[in-house]
Amino acid sequence: MILPRVRDPRFITLRRGGTLTDSDHLLALWAASCAEHVLHLFESVQPEDPRPREAIEHARAWVRGEVKMMQARAAGGHAMGAARDLRGAARHAAYAAGQAGAVAHVAAHELGASAYAIKAARAAAPEGESDAAGRLECRWQRDQLPEAIRELVLDDQRLRNDICWSVFDG
Repeated sequence: MILPRVRDPRFITLRRGGTLTDSDHLLALWAASCAEHVLHLFESVQPEDPRPREAIEHARAWVRGEVKMMQARAAGGHAMGAARDLRGAARHAAYAAGQAGAVAHVAAHELGASAYAIKAARAAAPEGESDAAGRLECRWQRDQLPEAIRELVLDDQRLRNDICWSVFDG
């Protein structure tokens, strides 16, 4: 479970009583980038299954106003369905894509995309190198953070690290 029991108002839209504005769609774009960075780990195992790539594309299309939230969320769910029968890096990569698609529905899924991508990188690493691979992926993700959401995401990583398999320790 990557979502906290009590939702952080910084990840709830203004119209629902939080502080998140439409300009914070950068969270969805960053989540899509995190998922796309490890997508090859899924596609190398399931090259004919477009669902994770479609979820990432829907997340970006939602930001551009080209699809409705329900479409992006559904695409995210389909990506998670693609993960169901898999194990290891491919499974985590598909879940990362699913979480990216779900950001349109609940902004706090941004950290799920990031955490699953780190898990995918760890799982794909040679034996004995998973921790280093996870740290490298986490560093890459942090380098991609737009300045406008950098502190928000880094604080979110600190607050939810324990429920995200402690992948943000590095």
